[in-house]
Amino acid sequence: MNVVLPKKEKMNTKAVILYVVSILICILATIVVACSQYFGADELDQMIAANTNKQVQEEVDEELLVAGFDELFTNQIEAYQSSVNIKKIDDSKDIIYPYYQKQEKRENNYDLDICIPFFNIDNEVVKKFNEAIEGDFVKKAESVLESENNNVIYTVQYVATVEDDILSLMIRSNLKDGSSAQRVIIQTYHFDLKNDKEVTLEDLLNRKGIQIADVENKVKQQIATEQKKVEDLKALGYNIFERNAEDEMYQVKNTEQFFIKDGNIYLIYAYGNEALTSELDLIIV
Repeated sequence: MNVVLPKKEKMNTKAVILYVVSILICILATIVVACSQYFGADELDQMIAANTNKQVQEEVDEELLVAGFDELFTNQIEAYQSSVNIKKIDDSKDIIYPYYQKQEKRENNYDLDICIPFFNIDNEVVKKFNEAIEGDFVKKAESVLESENNNVIYTVQYVATVEDDILSLMIRSNLKDGSSAQRVIIQTYHFDLKNDKEVTLEDLLNRKGIQIADVENKVKQQIATEQKKVEDLKALGYNIFERNAEDEMYQVKNTEQFFIKDGNIYLIYAYGNEALTSELDLIIV
């Protein structure tokens, strides 16, 4: 005897979604009513307004920090306090000092305005930092001085801070080589004065108790927003550097350029480090 089972009715996915959403709305409404009864309608409105105002203020503060980024480069280390006994190479100089300064212009050849810093700390990690600075910035300046009929414009500026015994140095160069597109190159270096070691972004976030996932979500959202602007400009015929928010370069473990200032962490994505562009993205956490 063959038993024929009744066909299983196919679940209506749309109905399930509507059902779940309805339940969530009811739960949310219940919470709002309960809070209103507990705190009072006026107090609840004040709490919501305060939270909204705080979020708006944070966004405004971040926009101001981004807008003031250019003003950071003062070619000096900011005043600092540290209880660490730092072993200097030269006791007459600060722990960051102008190593190579030059301002010179030759018609049709170059226009040079540079202030390149070095670390004045007797340490193997710092020694590698200085070697990298020499290779990236000093040698480029020397090659510009030897150039002829290239119309090279080259500037280098820096800023350094010490916060919570972390020495943070940021160097920015602008390079316009003849008819090539302008490049903005930014390199940063971070040294733990207390523990004599390099500091990564992941180290810093963990030290401050900031969740890496939260930072990566913020970066992804802001890069996606910038790319939307690029697409809008591209539709108008402009050629703008494109981003991909899914690129691994935006992961914390791959973010090498960052800077610490007044408790804020600047994440810096300077695309000119690898490409002929002056485009860069700043995200503050």
